[in-house]
Amino acid sequence: MRFSDWVMRLVLALVCAVALADPGVAQTAEEPVEPEGAIEVGDATVADAEIAQRIRQVLDQIGGYERVEVSVSSGVVTLRGEVLDGIAEEEVLRIAGRVAGVVTIENELRQSSDLNERLAPALDRVVERGERVLVNTPIFLVAMAAFLAIATAGWLVTTRLTLWKRLAPNSFIAEIYRAVARIGFVVLGLVVALDILNATALLGAVLGAAGVVGLAVGFAVRDTVENFIASILLSLRQPFRPNDFVEIAGDMGNVARLTSRATILISPDGNHIRIPNATVFKGRIVNYSRDPKRRFLFELGVDAESDLAAALATAVHALEGLPFVLRDPPVGAWINEVGDSNVILTFTAWVDQTASDYIKSRGEAIRVAKNALEGAGFGLPEPIYRLRVDDRAAVESAVAHAGTAPVRATVQEVGAALPAAAAPELVDQANEETVDRERGATDGSADLLSESRGSE
Repeated sequence: MRFSDWVMRLVLALVCAVALADPGVAQTAEEPVEPEGAIEVGDATVADAEIAQRIRQVLDQIGGYERVEVSVSSGVVTLRGEVLDGIAEEEVLRIAGRVAGVVTIENELRQSSDLNERLAPALDRVVERGERVLVNTPIFLVAMAAFLAIATAGWLVTTRLTLWKRLAPNSFIAEIYRAVARIGFVVLGLVVALDILNATALLGAVLGAAGVVGLAVGFAVRDTVENFIASILLSLRQPFRPNDFVEIAGDMGNVARLTSRATILISPDGNHIRIPNATVFKGRIVNYSRDPKRRFLFELGVDAESDLAAALATAVHALEGLPFVLRDPPVGAWINEVGDSNVILTFTAWVDQTASDYIKSRGEAIRVAKNALEGAGFGLPEPIYRLRVDDRAAVESAVAHAGTAPVRATVQEVGAALPAAAAPELVDQANEETVDRERGATDGSADLLSESRGSE
């Protein structure tokens, strides 16, 4: 079999597949059109001449079908002649099918191939629409003027910043109020203008389309929308204030700013931490600066044979003598557990964070308590380990080397002055200065925190 035969078979197969997949494609315009309804018999049968006359009258009344010939035989309508286009052809078939007594329609119509003839109706439609525009120009101008008047009034109202700042707790919420009011005035102007034009149905279509587009965009930028809504709620609730030391989602630092997308922290190391507002709003927030009083805790181990009550009293007395330790709440102390070679004592004390540095206060308290226990004769033993050595020669060699090695005594200076860098009264201001610089930055993002408002 030749290659051309294979091609012909392939083409025929494709044509058959298309015809089987969509029977309407294989149907030609000359096939009979079957009207709906029962075929009448007897006296109820309509005469063929009456059917043809009725179809002819309707076509003459519509106009444009002068070259269409209508013939009827036994209820079968045959349409011959030429029509303008496919729309005119479908109109003739529809009219003929609605006439009583029509059994079937033989369509032998042809569409006109004259370009001028087919362009004439289109030009007529353009001219007609242009005339309609000219006729409706005055009412359109009135509708446009109403829209501009309402939109201008909305612009004048929304530009008064003092009005919206009085209604909103901060500038961010005031901007949201202004934006919503501005959109409301624009929608109101659009509704009034369309009502003047008697085209309010168009507004429903536009709003429906806008709703679908807004839904699609909302799903696409879901995280951004979630952060924006969380920003609004956080700006209203104010869970923290500027420079508060907080812990959010495992990150600790001083609060620098609350923007429309993220909360910015300054870590103790001076690093900037940006946390999405959705995480902040849904997460666990620990605010260490909300109450100026803060408790620190530390542990010390003493010899198991010591008088534990006396050891507790000695350390507590030393802690109570520190100037930065508060008397109310009082110092706390208890026996925590018994270790392998010592007994663990736990001590707590409270400091005022506004007057003393928390970290340095805790360090100084540990130093003073340790010195007080050692000065009172309480030993702070180190862990004891038992070693078993099977190589006697190695043991004798180690003993011999130990006897010849020089002994270096460690001298501990007692009562040395505390360096200024470790003084609890010296509050670290580095992070506060960094927070001030961050809050003064002009990067275009508004700060949603208010120093005048209290946190929740």
